[in-house]
Amino acid sequence: MSRIGDYFKLGDVFRYFYQVFQKPDPSRPTNANIRMMHGINRISIIMFLICVIVMIVRAILR
Repeated sequence: MSRIGDYFKLGDVFRYFYQVFQKPDPSRPTNANIRMMHGINRISIIMFLICVIVMIVRAILR
């Protein structure tokens, strides 16, 4: 049985954020599909953060 704390571990999420925004490792194989996937993920993460900031600002200004 897993504990409730296991559901709230965010280490893997932040590790992925760090991995997506760092410079690619030249020793790892890459192709166009992986580059496009990481590019789309970067765009979606940035858009999500902008939307969260806008929602916080709108909530404060009410």
